[in-house]
Amino acid sequence: MELLVIRHALPEAEVRSDGPADPPLSPLGLQQAEATAEFLADETVDVIVTSTMRRAIQTGQPLADRLGLIPERLDGLKESDHRRSNYTPAEDMDADHEVVREFMEDPLRMFSDGYEPFRDRVQKTFDDIVAAQRGRTVAVFCHSMVASVYIQTLLGHDDPFALISDYCGISRIAASSTGVRTLRSVNETAHLRHLA
Repeated sequence: MELLVIRHALPEAEVRSDGPADPPLSPLGLQQAEATAEFLADETVDVIVTSTMRRAIQTGQPLADRLGLIPERLDGLKESDHRRSNYTPAEDMDADHEVVREFMEDPLRMFSDGYEPFRDRVQKTFDDIVAAQRGRTVAVFCHSMVASVYIQTLLGHDDPFALISDYCGISRIAASSTGVRTLRSVNETAHLRHLA
C-alpha cells in the first residue's frame, strides 16, 4: 500500500484563553489545500485520514470533496504541541517569540506529552493505518512534527528536527504488511509553485 503523508496548509495565528489553540486555515492556506487536492485528484487515493485538528481537517477536505470520500479523523495524528493555548505560524515568529525562546532552551519541550510518547503514538497510528488499509493508497493529512518524526523513525535517524515539511508538502511511503517501509519521496511542493 502507499501512504501519502501531507502536512497541513498555512493556518491563521490563534491565541485562546479557554483551551488549546486549534486555528483554521488562512486564505493562502485554503488556496494551498485546493492546489493539493487538484494535484492529487488524478491519483488513485482510496482513503483519506486526517488529524483531529482543524488545520489538517480543512486541508484534507478539498480532496475528499473531489473524490467523494469521507475522511477518517485520528487523534493519534495530532501535533506535538497540541496542548498549547496559542499557535503562530513559524514564519511569523521572531527571535523573541515564546516558542522560539523555549525551543532554544530545550527543543524537546515542544512535545507536550514528551518526545518518546509522541514518537511511539505517531508510529503506532501509522502502523494501524497500514494494517487497516492493505493494498490501498491512503492520503494522511497531518502536521509537521508528525510527518517529520514518522519519517525519522523510518530512516532510523535520532534527530526529530532533521526534516521539516513545508505546508502541503507530500511525502510518499510504500508500506508492506510485512513491516517493510520504503520512503519514495520527501516534501514534494511543486504543486504549490504558482502560489509562492
